[in-house]
Amino acid sequence: MNRFRNMTLILVLILVTVGALFGVRQIEYKLDRTINEEHLRFTGAVTDAPPAMVFTTVALGSFRGLLADILWLRSESLKSKKNYFEMVQLARWITDLQPNYSGGTVYLAWNLAYNISVTSSDWEDRWYWVNEGLKLIRDKALIYNPDDPMLYRELSWIYLHKLGNLMDDAHLYYKNQMAVQMGNVLGRYLTDLKPLADAPVGKEEFMRIYPADHPLWEAVKKAGYKDYDQLAAKFREPVQAALPADLKIRSEYYNALDAHFRAELLRERFKLDPKRMVALDEKYGRMDWRVPESQAIYWAETGVEKSIANGRQPDVNCMRTVTHGLQAAFRSGRVLMVDNDARVFQAVPNLNLADSAYAAFEAAEDEFSQSGAGESFRSAKINYLKDSIPLIYIYGNRSKAQEFYEKLQEIDGPQRQRNLDDFVRNHFVEDVRDADVEKATSVVSGLIQRALWELLLGNREAAVYNESMARSIHQIYTQKNKDVRRNQLPEYNQIKYFVVSNMLRNLPEAAQRRLIEEIQAEQAESAAGEPGGNN
Repeated sequence: MNRFRNMTLILVLILVTVGALFGVRQIEYKLDRTINEEHLRFTGAVTDAPPAMVFTTVALGSFRGLLADILWLRSESLKSKKNYFEMVQLARWITDLQPNYSGGTVYLAWNLAYNISVTSSDWEDRWYWVNEGLKLIRDKALIYNPDDPMLYRELSWIYLHKLGNLMDDAHLYYKNQMAVQMGNVLGRYLTDLKPLADAPVGKEEFMRIYPADHPLWEAVKKAGYKDYDQLAAKFREPVQAALPADLKIRSEYYNALDAHFRAELLRERFKLDPKRMVALDEKYGRMDWRVPESQAIYWAETGVEKSIANGRQPDVNCMRTVTHGLQAAFRSGRVLMVDNDARVFQAVPNLNLADSAYAAFEAAEDEFSQSGAGESFRSAKINYLKDSIPLIYIYGNRSKAQEFYEKLQEIDGPQRQRNLDDFVRNHFVEDVRDADVEKATSVVSGLIQRALWELLLGNREAAVYNESMARSIHQIYTQKNKDVRRNQLPEYNQIKYFVVSNMLRNLPEAAQRRLIEEIQAEQAESAAGEPGGNN
């Protein structure tokens, strides 16, 4: 009896053991699948952490996930207590501990850029948190995961939506700070990045072209700077990066140093490659790299390229950000005015991108024609045409506006309006009711610019019509949004001043004189017609 009971007990224990082993194997299988899907394997070292944390990480070995869990819990606890500053360092450590877990990094970055930033009433503090979110992906996670499209699309979306959109009351401050910082780095190369793209990359390559016995370094030492490193540090000292004023060297050496140091600073601070920036300018049209939309396009385009390089279809979300980024950059992708002291920022359409934005929508529609995404790109293309035609029209390119209007009819069928002029007029009447501040600024600026061109061409009546429409739209929009801080337009005369200044800079000298004369004549006529004026 006892023997039978023992045998039964052994058999039961064997069955329980087998069942337990089977259960463990199933759990292990699921864990391995999750690890492979999320790319969680990592054997590297944690950097920039306190010695105690580094020691603990090494000691724990494969149990570093436990330490990461503890840091996650600590991070959420700090968030609930609104104790935010420690969270930046925690986010960096979590990324170091789980560097291949892109989803976790994206969550932490969004937490910093969105959830935490809006708890600050001070715009400078908000800008700090948004930057920390950007840097967590751009400066940290992409080092570990250079081929992960998810990181590229999330990074580009923060640029496009958080900085480029206007949902945050501090959006103009973000744009101002970004424009000023990029302008400080790019300097005189704002409109021509090719010298930066052609400059040698890194100290080693520069010293190979200009070795220690090169005449350039004799001039550098005469100015009191002993070597490359000291001169590079001096270049970075001022807010407006620049070579020291007491450096008297031949212009070709000065230009070589200036372009090289600026290209290095661009790679260091913004992780932007000047060669890629030039390539994107050639592909899509000259972009203004001071606006967030341009950098959104840069990172989303990189995500598309990475997904293709890995033998997959282009990442659809990266493609969406490229197309939406081009549309947004077309609408308000060129800086009209920026003033750091006054914290002023105003952008106008970048008409260089009109055709490439349309082409990007078409390419995306074709690429995803076999899925539902293709139809969404088609709808976005139609909306882009409807939005772009009036802007192209008021900025003086009637033939391009007519071309797009005909494309719209071909794709979307006959429009309610009989012709282009009626379409544009109706668009203004409807659009000003719901326009955001960027679109309203673009419309007002475009009408003013159109009026100035009409003045130059001697069409005084058309000039008066366009400016009166600009004033009317400005007045209607200002009145409607007087209580919405983030949607407040600059004063009409301020917008006109910057439009006139920008236009004068780009006109030949003879045309400049003529435009100034026409404006002065118009002002004299206006003054004479006012009560108490000289008739």
